[in-house]
Amino acid sequence: MPLVISAWSAISPYGVGNAPLSEGLAEGRDTVADLDRDTYEVPFRQAALVPDFSAATYVGKKGTRTMDRVTALAVTAVGGLVGAIAEELAARPEQTALVLGTGSGSVQSIMDFTKDSLSGERPYHVEPARFPNTVMNRAAGQSAIWHHIKGPNTTVAGGSLTGLLALSYALRLHRGGHCARVLCGAAEEFSTQRAWLEWHGRAEEERESPLGEGAAVFLVETAEDAAAAGRTALARVGAARFRAYQEPDGAREALTACVRTALDAAGVTPDSVRFVAPLGGGGKLAAEEEQAVTDALPGAHPHWTRLREHVGDTSAAATSLQLAAILATAGEQGLRPGEAALVTGMERDGQVGCAVLVGT
Repeated sequence: MPLVISAWSAISPYGVGNAPLSEGLAEGRDTVADLDRDTYEVPFRQAALVPDFSAATYVGKKGTRTMDRVTALAVTAVGGLVGAIAEELAARPEQTALVLGTGSGSVQSIMDFTKDSLSGERPYHVEPARFPNTVMNRAAGQSAIWHHIKGPNTTVAGGSLTGLLALSYALRLHRGGHCARVLCGAAEEFSTQRAWLEWHGRAEEERESPLGEGAAVFLVETAEDAAAAGRTALARVGAARFRAYQEPDGAREALTACVRTALDAAGVTPDSVRFVAPLGGGGKLAAEEEQAVTDALPGAHPHWTRLREHVGDTSAAATSLQLAAILATAGEQGLRPGEAALVTGMERDGQVGCAVLVGT
């Protein structure tokens, strides 16, 4: 049974909510800015941060004293969709699932807690309330608890392709009969600790690429359920596909084959692809990715949304934000019948992936 995206919620360096992302993209505005060196002792000179964001402001002061940034981003993004399914949640909360992607959870929480256990007078002289922040599924768990979502709860981690992997898992979860609808997406925070890990993990030519942060979550359900609830089917999820490559020079061929397989599975011809949102990794990877997509779409002339140029490297949240950018560009009614959109990603570690959305 075809599954559709009927609502979405985004938090980006443009601001909290869908409107700032839509407006920022329409204006072609960059969000990368110089960092306050007194606040962030990091090797990067610039970053793209969600403006004026805090758990107290967007989640509430009660119960958020120990909530870390990535959890607050996730809870806020999921909260942006809860209103759309309020009746379903109230009636049968166990029929709504949550699949949330993350990098490593909050590396700031993990490293701060570990440091406290090593530097304190006693190893156990740490704040117990902060321990839950050190587990990878903290953001997904808190999002479900906060919004009374009682269906399957899953955390997915897979680098910059995390958002696509979360979407693929959500499709399997629904088709397996485990839920009636799925909220799926990904979140990533900016922190001093993440900045240093990214710096040491990158190749030399990629270190100038600034970091970003954000979250995006989507409501995935059947077209029939969406129509019955009065929600507009913004796009059908045609396919999500992944491939691996062994040598660097095999990346382009792997992604081209991946895209062609996904288009075939979705029943989409290359010339109907109207939008493309590539990951745009650092160094030569971005050019390789775009050439691979061009190879897979002969004769097509899509609109390219290069989100990373405007919001930095959002890591685990990247492909979810790319998907949100597609929906933002398509407009309130979503993709038109006969139109398709493509989200792609190419990782230096040997993984490529893509998702195809189709107008309903």
